[in-house]
Amino acid sequence: MIVGFMASRAGRWLRIVTGSCLVLGGLRAGSSRGAALALLGLGPVVTGLLDVVPLGPLFGFSLRGEDIRRELGMPREASLLNGHHRRPLSVTLH
Repeated sequence: MIVGFMASRAGRWLRIVTGSCLVLGGLRAGSSRGAALALLGLGPVVTGLLDVVPLGPLFGFSLRGEDIRRELGMPREASLLNGHHRRPLSVTLH
């Protein structure tokens, strides 16, 4: 299902990379069409980063990727970076 893929980590990365390519390609063109393409590319980048699936409501799901994954019984994904969490900075004074 397309909505399940778009809510997954791989789907989010695909949107981020595709949108980034559109932004960079549009900026590189240096024309008004290029600027429009760059502006269009911001959509997939932002939705991928914020875990929002705009197609969700069209298929009867929530807009939030986390809710879609829960409804479809997909494994819980913590972050885009393969579940790696930043370690808290430990400050010690000697």
